[in-house]
Amino acid sequence: MEQVLIEHSFGGAWTHEKLGRVRKYLEAYVKIMSKRTHSYAYIDAFAGTGYINKKAKEPLTDEEFQLSLPELFEPEVRDFIEGSARTALRITPGFKKYIFIEKDQKKVSQLENIKVDFPEHAENIEIVRGDANEAILKICAQQWRTNRAVIFLDPYGMQIPWSTIERIAETQAIDLWYLFPIGVAINRLLKKDGAISDSIRSRLNQTFGETDWFDAFYTSHQRNDIFGGTDYHLEKTADFEVIKEYFIQRLKEIFPGVADNPLLLKNSRNSPLYLLCFACGNRHAVDTAKKIAQDILNPPKPKKKSAQLSLQLG
Repeated sequence: MEQVLIEHSFGGAWTHEKLGRVRKYLEAYVKIMSKRTHSYAYIDAFAGTGYINKKAKEPLTDEEFQLSLPELFEPEVRDFIEGSARTALRITPGFKKYIFIEKDQKKVSQLENIKVDFPEHAENIEIVRGDANEAILKICAQQWRTNRAVIFLDPYGMQIPWSTIERIAETQAIDLWYLFPIGVAINRLLKKDGAISDSIRSRLNQTFGETDWFDAFYTSHQRNDIFGGTDYHLEKTADFEVIKEYFIQRLKEIFPGVADNPLLLKNSRNSPLYLLCFACGNRHAVDTAKKIAQDILNPPKPKKKSAQLSLQLG
């Protein structure tokens, strides 16, 4: 019998909300693609074990520590393992192929259990052990004329350089769902006075794919000193909205269609963590894909009071 762990450590519903939104898109995607002749795959670049499990508190390796800058994160962010792999496998009709990428050998071994739990998909599941970026580049280098895919990038932090995003876009066949680390990493690295170290600046350059983010996020102010002279000081003027708009515009420069309403996901203390973004790679299906994604990303509408309840209250 399949084991399902649905607990999470966030004290709120953002992990389930994230997976729920992506699941709705995958359901619509396979329904459309099942009527076509293309082969289509689901790619999960940070598959973990396939479970959401608040009891998983494995320490980060030295390399993971350097890549994800864990000292910048909410402790709760590092205590869970995503359940996106199993979420995708439960969708019917299914994808023609599933590619799950995971670097950690222990998690890969646990991920192998998916083939037992989902025997109907076992022959179509490929589990890749390795660095997510390297694996994605190899996948993108394949022939995409008759193939299509949806890729889900769900990193803990800033493991995805812009060059990887560009390669995904260049296939013109892969739709992207990206959990962009706007709060857990990006905003925390943007010092108020602009005093950003060379190493951090380099990481931000890699993430955004260019250097003009600094001019977009900071303003230089002139001030008079006590001796009658003038000097200049930098001030961070970018809030989450500015960072969001900047990153969405970057996506629009390389993808034919990008959802204009990415979802800002917050923790139980209402602190922004991630920005759930969507970009369509196939220009021939951009209108449909973008519309579906934007409908899914819209905030839930407030429930209307029933006529009977209104009468009672009146």
